[in-house]
Amino acid sequence: MIHNILKDKPAKLFIFMSAFFVANALIAECIGGKIFSLERLFGQEPSNFTLFGESNLSFSLTCGVLLWPLEFVMTDIVNEYYGPKAVRRISYTAVALISYAFIMFYAAMKTTPPDWWLTTKADSGVPNMQDAFSAIFGQGMWIIIGSLTAFLVSQIVDVTVFHRIKKRTGEKWVWLRATGSTLISQLVDSFIVLFIAFKLGNNWSWQKVLAICMVNYMYKFTMAIILTPLIYFIEKRIENYVGHDTAKKMKRQAMGQEADEFMNIPTAG
Repeated sequence: MIHNILKDKPAKLFIFMSAFFVANALIAECIGGKIFSLERLFGQEPSNFTLFGESNLSFSLTCGVLLWPLEFVMTDIVNEYYGPKAVRRISYTAVALISYAFIMFYAAMKTTPPDWWLTTKADSGVPNMQDAFSAIFGQGMWIIIGSLTAFLVSQIVDVTVFHRIKKRTGEKWVWLRATGSTLISQLVDSFIVLFIAFKLGNNWSWQKVLAICMVNYMYKFTMAIILTPLIYFIEKRIENYVGHDTAKKMKRQAMGQEADEFMNIPTAG
């Protein structure tokens, strides 16, 4: 049976997209502890604007946002060709593996290092390797919970909005269902992660939560618009890979049947 799956182009494509989706989400979580200045990245000074009564705001973003827009692009592509059950499956897989990764990070942080290793990077300005390792991988529990919850809920929202738009528009207006679902789900994602991680976890004021939420969402909104042509590019490449007729069949079945039926992969029971 495995040989049949590996010979089937839609099946191989789904395996590749699932692997990329999970890997990209895990990398985004791992680099999320680094904050960068978007303005200074382009050689500009911080904006220092005021929003919801919060002053001196600027586009200081986590490096994770560099990769998260790709997650929503992949969500829309998988949704288009394999349906909502496939999106939920890879989303649950991503959350499970990210949770596993953080458990392993925590376990690694608690291991006892030898004395000689602690100072191996002292000449490079890192006096204690154990502290450095813990600082990099030891994200706060509230941040982890907030990030995973926001990811899962926003994925469900994205799938739901995407299919409601597609049921009304059919095969037309790919940009509308892809970008529209992303814009709504990104707003949900931005709010939930800040609410859990910083309102519940750090007792931020509502004004600060909303202000930071909108700053993050402005970036995500812009990226969703910029990346819209990428969806058309990927769809064209998929059509070239599996064939025009197969691609059309995949899209039709994604609206009714699930990926398992299309790829003839039997499920348990």
